[in-house]
Amino acid sequence: MITQIKGKLVEKTPTQVVVDCNGIGYEINISLYTFSSLSSDENINLFTHLQVREDAHILYGFFTVLERAVFRLLISVSGIGTSTARTMLSSLTPVEIQHAIGVEDVATIQGIKGIGLKTAQRVIIELKDKIKTLQGTEEIPILKSNTIKEETLSALEVLGYSRKASEKVVDKLIQGDPDSTVEELIKYALNKL
Repeated sequence: MITQIKGKLVEKTPTQVVVDCNGIGYEINISLYTFSSLSSDENINLFTHLQVREDAHILYGFFTVLERAVFRLLISVSGIGTSTARTMLSSLTPVEIQHAIGVEDVATIQGIKGIGLKTAQRVIIELKDKIKTLQGTEEIPILKSNTIKEETLSALEVLGYSRKASEKVVDKLIQGDPDSTVEELIKYALNKL
């Protein structure tokens, strides 16, 4: 099992990178989260997951150990393949997925392209206990600010902003500063929306 690749970044697209490791170029599938996390630095280190199929050996690369751990949990769920798991990690950050599963937020999981209600419920049912005990992860920020988040989202909806767009911005703001007040969150969110 190849668990990590360190080398020179040769090629980078939103879905794949090619890493030269001692003269061998490895084609590695990545999520948008990893793509946006990679700097333009030539030397990179990716944590990997190797999928072995009858017709191919496919490498998936991750910027963090947490992202790889979330990916592995997702593909353990019946009905979630590697491409769906990669889409999920492209739509939400690993921490957002971890949080959504931890607080049983079906709407957030279902909001991902290609995920229906039954699949979202299955992901939550099968992973809610496992996701809390991931190795190499910080504790899920079960937000005391959940009510603060809801109040902020309600206020932004009243102001005419879509809930989905607002939620992503507000979640990032809360992760950056968990002690923010509703007023501060609204003010900062309005600057980013």
